[in-house]
Amino acid sequence: MANVDLVQVGKNLLKNGDTGESVELQSLWQDQSVVLFFLRRFGCQVCRWMATEISKLEPDLRASGVALVGVGPEELGLKDFKEGRFFKGSVLGQYFNSCIGTVVESIYVDEQKKSYKDLGFKRYTALTVVPAALGKKVRNAAAKANAEGIQGNFSGDLLQSGGMLIVAKGGKKVLVHFIQDSPGDHVPLEDIAKVLGISANAKAGQMPVCNDAVCTR
Repeated sequence: MANVDLVQVGKNLLKNGDTGESVELQSLWQDQSVVLFFLRRFGCQVCRWMATEISKLEPDLRASGVALVGVGPEELGLKDFKEGRFFKGSVLGQYFNSCIGTVVESIYVDEQKKSYKDLGFKRYTALTVVPAALGKKVRNAAAKANAEGIQGNFSGDLLQSGGMLIVAKGGKKVLVHFIQDSPGDHVPLEDIAKVLGISANAKAGQMPVCNDAVCTR
């Protein structure tokens, strides 16, 4: 896990996907610990499946006072992503404690991709993105998404990768700094629960065995 300068990263601005309001990234961990899920694209099929997977943890995170927030690198595709209800995040900030029991789509946009850059999330080139997208991990995740009826598109920035950042309340400590090596990489649900010290009832979706019959899409 590379060192993260929370002071520097925390000053980056994100746009609230619902209100359009700009907030500093550090405001998301000011009042509670937070799991920040950075998507590659809102239209990415594998990202949508990953969003549904991590959303399974939301009730347990919320019960433990931990917020779950999604971040995308551009606004393109946000409307369809929200309408698809792929991600269920948690109410934040001063409203968190008063809104226990409320589930919302806590989604932000990093229009300048500043946080993506500062956190070391890789950018592919036109030459490297195709092999990465055809890798076994991606094909496995895509097969699972297909099985669950989750579709995607090729709109938006195809070269950006994502990852995850988990920060303790008040920015006291970085608990997880995960950088995707492959577009199919993600942090297992049990690892997220373990690092936060919470009990989780969510069960991860089983990845299918990848072969030509199920991994051609």
